[in-house]
This record gives sequence, C-alpha cells and structure tokens, in this order.
Amino acid sequence: MNNITDVFFDLDHTLWDFDRNSALTFDKIFKLNNIEVKLQDFLNHYQGINQNYWKLFREEKIDKDTLRFGRLNDAFLAIGEKVSKDVIVKLSDDYITYLSTFNHLFDDTVEILNYLQPKYKLHIITNGFEEVQHKKLIRSNIHKFFKTITNSETTGVKKPNPIIFNFALDQAKAKVENSIMVGDSYEADILGAQNIGMDVIFLDVKNVVKTNGVKKINNLKQIKEFL
Repeated sequence: MNNITDVFFDLDHTLWDFDRNSALTFDKIFKLNNIEVKLQDFLNHYQGINQNYWKLFREEKIDKDTLRFGRLNDAFLAIGEKVSKDVIVKLSDDYITYLSTFNHLFDDTVEILNYLQPKYKLHIITNGFEEVQHKKLIRSNIHKFFKTITNSETTGVKKPNPIIFNFALDQAKAKVENSIMVGDSYEADILGAQNIGMDVIFLDVKNVVKTNGVKKINNLKQIKEFL
C-alpha cells in the first residue's frame, strides 16, 4: 500500500482497552459510593446496554446526558437493583472523573505505533467525549504519536457521518486517496470511512463479523501485513 501517507485510528476498543478500564472504574466508584452489587453481574448487563445507547447517540437520537444516565439506570434495573436518580447522577459523574485514571492499552498498541510513526502521519478520529478522550491519550502516553485528534464534540457530528471524516482529513491536510482508517466498529469506522472513499482496516478481535472482502485483523500487530 505504497500510496498511504496518513493513518487514522479510532481510540476506544481499538487502541485504548475500554472494557478493562471501564470495569476498573466501576469497581472504584462502587466502593466510593458504597454500592453493593456483584460487579461482574452488573458488567455483563452494562456492556450490551452501553453499546445500544452509543448506537442511539451516534444516530443523534439521544444526547450525552441521556446516554450517561440511561446506561447506568438500565443496567441497575437489569440486575434488579433500585438506585435513586441522585445516586445514578453521582455515579455517572464519578465514572467520567475516574475513567481516564485507568489506562490499559490493547496488546501491541505502543509497538505498532512505534512501527508506523516513522512511515506515516498518525491521527485519531473518536466519538468519545472530548474531556475524557484527551485525558486518555495523555495519561496512557500515546498522545505523542498523533499529529491530529478529531473529536465528535468538536465537529458536531459523530462517525459514521461523512462530515467528521472530511473534517479530520482537512485538519490533517491529508488526501482521502492517501489515507486509511483503522477501527473496531464496522458501522462507525469502516462503513463511515468507506462512504467518503477512504481505505480501511477493520479490527475484529473476536473474528465474528463478515466483512465482504474488507481488510480485517484480529490484533494490532497484524497491521504490519498491510502497512
């Protein structure tokens, strides 16, 4: 792929180990707020609920506050726990406060960024909340690899909207034909990038998604097969 000059990465679930860091955050804030639930039971329900809320958020069907409150409220209801609105609001705030204090990356993240940086300009395109994403990059010490960081809150739209991809390209001073997107969300990252003509690499850790010929990897190290 000799034409590629710029590589755009998603952050959560692609480089930054969201599920692991999120679990550690819930463990901390439950203890801080004296919430006595079985953590794994909560997480088993929360992960799917959170994904559904993020899908609604991407589709502009709910706002940020609804996402933050609803995912927690629904998860507690799913495990049969009644938690007051005030407590859920407090937990929601604490979650955002402490999430970026845990910064486990996926295996081989730093290795692959070190491998790519001398050859390509690296960038981030993320749907995550701006105040949290910046902290994640700084505290995990990977901010130094990226020339630009494009956030959905800055652009006003979320992946897969083509506006955010075009905004990222403009910010990076990159051409679409010389760029490639690496991400874990087939809908947001892969289809979104393809819709503006950008090349893609799909990170499918569980190897469960049929991609119709799209370049696919199961771990970050496999990027070396293409770049």
